[in-house]
Amino acid sequence: MWVWIAVVAIALIVLSAVAMKVLGRLHGLERAARKLQHRQEEALELQAGAERLQVTLEALQERAELAHDQVEQIKAGRGR
Repeated sequence: MWVWIAVVAIALIVLSAVAMKVLGRLHGLERAARKLQHRQEEALELQAGAERLQVTLEALQERAELAHDQVEQIKAGRGR
């Protein structure tokens, strides 16, 4: 009878040690998942900023083309 109690006690100790190790790893995985989520949010913000910059650059290019056309008209008016 004492042998079975000792076997069960040892099994519980081993099970507890393994469970503690697994819980420690889960905590690390949870922390890594939070970091990844934060990085994803940063990437989405950067993507939105890049899209706004693209729109701004397109508008600036249109303005530059308009200015170029106006300069060409001025030059043509002067006979150059």
